[in-house]
Amino acid sequence: MSFKSLGLRTEILRAVSEKGYCTPTPIQFEAIPPVLEGRDIMGGAQTGTGKTASFTLPLLQRLMATYKPDEDSRTIRALMLTPTRELAAQVGQSIDIYGKYLPLKSSVIYGGVKINPQIQKLRNGIDILVATPGRLLDHISQKTVDLSQIEILVLDEADRMLDMGFIRDIRKVLALIPKQKQTLLFSATFSDEIKKLSNNLLQSPILIEVAQHNTASERVTQIVHPVDKNRKRELLSYLIGSNNWKQVLVFNRTKHGANRLSEQLITDGITSAAIHGNKSQGARTRALSDFKSGKIRVLVATDIAARGLDIDQLPHVVNYELPNLPEDYVHRIGRTGRAGNEGEAMSLVCVDELKLLKDIERLIKRDIPKLSVVDFEPDPSIKPQPLNNKRGKQQQAKRKPSGKKTVPGKNHSRSPYKGRSSSQNHSGNRAHNNLQKAS
Repeated sequence: MSFKSLGLRTEILRAVSEKGYCTPTPIQFEAIPPVLEGRDIMGGAQTGTGKTASFTLPLLQRLMATYKPDEDSRTIRALMLTPTRELAAQVGQSIDIYGKYLPLKSSVIYGGVKINPQIQKLRNGIDILVATPGRLLDHISQKTVDLSQIEILVLDEADRMLDMGFIRDIRKVLALIPKQKQTLLFSATFSDEIKKLSNNLLQSPILIEVAQHNTASERVTQIVHPVDKNRKRELLSYLIGSNNWKQVLVFNRTKHGANRLSEQLITDGITSAAIHGNKSQGARTRALSDFKSGKIRVLVATDIAARGLDIDQLPHVVNYELPNLPEDYVHRIGRTGRAGNEGEAMSLVCVDELKLLKDIERLIKRDIPKLSVVDFEPDPSIKPQPLNNKRGKQQQAKRKPSGKKTVPGKNHSRSPYKGRSSSQNHSGNRAHNNLQKAS
């Protein structure tokens, strides 16, 4: 099956070919034909499966079918909502790439940057708008956006938008959009809230699930390193240094913790930067650019970066702290093992996080191999302490995050470059061998 057989325009096929793609992925094969027919879609696919192109390509074609080259009457005909700035930028980039030979104009708007340049571009006229909910409402309040002519609505990472508390914003936006439109809803998980939203929004939708939802990518080697909480930073530095990892995405639960860990890694001689919601958009863009180019080896991120970061061939993801919600684990490790590449996902787990680990294993329906590292084995006398799981409880009850913070331990006396790996069981040994081969 080729992209040409899906019925796409010559201009779009040319752009796809120049990008180096020949065969559609499963989600693209399943989604593109019904979108071209004007059907509503409820799509679920693991991250890294080509989901963005599955709605971008047919959306461009649909808009071209009724395109009028009158600049003065140009109105916004397609709206794409995303939860984060990074994901909005990624979707906007896809539109630019695949629509490069089309006369359609697009714009991306999100917070953290000045609004006036966005206003000017909107005034010049666009066909496609990619936006985060908060900044879109800012423009609506200033009457710089008119959504009355929307023909196609895309909700990307809908579950994440609900997790981040955007449901009220989404409802405000939906009230301004025509009821007669084509709606494409994509979500990595199908919670009760997502089902309720889809029932109210979609008309006889086609359900497309190319893989069982809430499962981790089969191309990702997963492993758990048990370690005491106050030894995590040492172990992380040791793993990076001894294996000579060049590109590592590390997840921390809190903004303060991400900043602190990044500073500690720099002290250990490992180039690093932090990325989270409190960083300016310019700082986030620079950090991501430096990480992609290899200028820094480690990017420490909160879950805002669990989706929307498009990093080619990212080899290593480390959960410095397990997420409060097991679904976020799936999204985190989905940053590696993308587009047919192999990847490694390691979790540094202290005794306090064992319940979180069990929740994750229950969700993905498999036990993750446990592998101790010699000289970093956890102290068996340490008893688990209850984690501050307020944010997870709030999200589960109201799907709204909390700003509660925790601070990682301070014991950094050991050299981070001493130690050797040893396995506790045969499954751990196999995982360790895989790690060494990939490194």
